[in-house]
Amino acid sequence: MTTQPEDAPFRPRPPVRRPTELIREFLDVSEDFEAHVGRELTVNPTDLQAMQHLIMEGPLGPTELSRRLGISTAATTAVVDRLVAVGHARRTQHPSDRRGIVIVPEPASVERAMATLMPMIMGIDGVLDEFEPDEQEVITAYLERVLEVFRAQLPEPPTTAGGPGGSSP
Repeated sequence: MTTQPEDAPFRPRPPVRRPTELIREFLDVSEDFEAHVGRELTVNPTDLQAMQHLIMEGPLGPTELSRRLGISTAATTAVVDRLVAVGHARRTQHPSDRRGIVIVPEPASVERAMATLMPMIMGIDGVLDEFEPDEQEVITAYLERVLEVFRAQLPEPPTTAGGPGGSSP
């Protein structure tokens, strides 16, 4: 938490409407929920992020996992070592490159993660069922536009080979 110096002028927060406040609160609660999932799976935030990629995308090579995590290949090796040590993933030979390996999520670990996630996912989906189809369309349109606003605030991802785990010429 940052604090202003005592001589800095106080700047009140600009007024926002209730839905905007709720999105901020949603983001906070989402972080809390993600921390809860990490505790349930006994992994740190970076390892949880790696697991999310593996669960959603399936087996990934170390370089691709490094790129997705935005960390070096050396750091990714440490992440994978930890996931393997606690039984969340395993290294296997790449299916088409006999020199390469892929990181595969362990089915029991995926099942454990989904057991924690699915009640929340189904609960959110159930809330949507409380609205009429035309209201659901408005909610969907609103959330799509909010995502556009969020995405517009992000810098373009690096496209050079010098990114995490890459090498520059």
